[in-house]
Amino acid sequence: MAQPPTCIALVSGGIDSPVAVARMVRSGWNIIPVHCSQEPITGTEAEDKTVASLEHLLQSADSSGQIDSNLRVVLVGETLAKFTELEAHRDYFVHMKRLFNAIASDVADEVGATAILTGENLGQVSSQTLGNLGAVEEASRFRILRPLLGLDKQEIIDEAREIGTYHISTGPELCDALGPDRPTTVADLNRLRENESIHGGIQHLAESCLKSVRIRQLALK
Repeated sequence: MAQPPTCIALVSGGIDSPVAVARMVRSGWNIIPVHCSQEPITGTEAEDKTVASLEHLLQSADSSGQIDSNLRVVLVGETLAKFTELEAHRDYFVHMKRLFNAIASDVADEVGATAILTGENLGQVSSQTLGNLGAVEEASRFRILRPLLGLDKQEIIDEAREIGTYHISTGPELCDALGPDRPTTVADLNRLRENESIHGGIQHLAESCLKSVRIRQLALK
């Protein structure tokens, strides 16, 4: 009997990614969650919300055994601060998502996953425009699963309420702590690569971040 497919889920403290996880669980996927924490730029609020949402999903009958109970937490705050310099700052959110994909790709190599799962939704924020999604995806060595891509925000909120993660996920978003006031909506891939090459390239940055990885055990009831 064939084993279920496994994906790396990039899970934030927001509303969208737990809904994406729940959808892929229903589709039969095994989930290995990864949280990119912006410590020390921010505190652990986003990580704590991520843990609470995943624990809620773990305790539901539909998710039993499919979500890995070891949450990998990777510190990215100091690395993201490198992209607040003048030339790179307009592309900050694209660099951020590219870094997350490169980190997830390395974890996928480690555990034998075949895809990366995100809660991205078309046009909802600057890094999720058509002009930026391709540049974000280019940093991944694996296909990207985006089960929420065509939904509007209210549909995602309604689904979050249905699965019980909405109230856990609400609160201030911290991912824009270092972001620009006017982020680019159509990133230039060559410019992105040049900005990243100053710091050794996106793969080097991902490997440096992964040196900080720690495991946070999710509670099972």
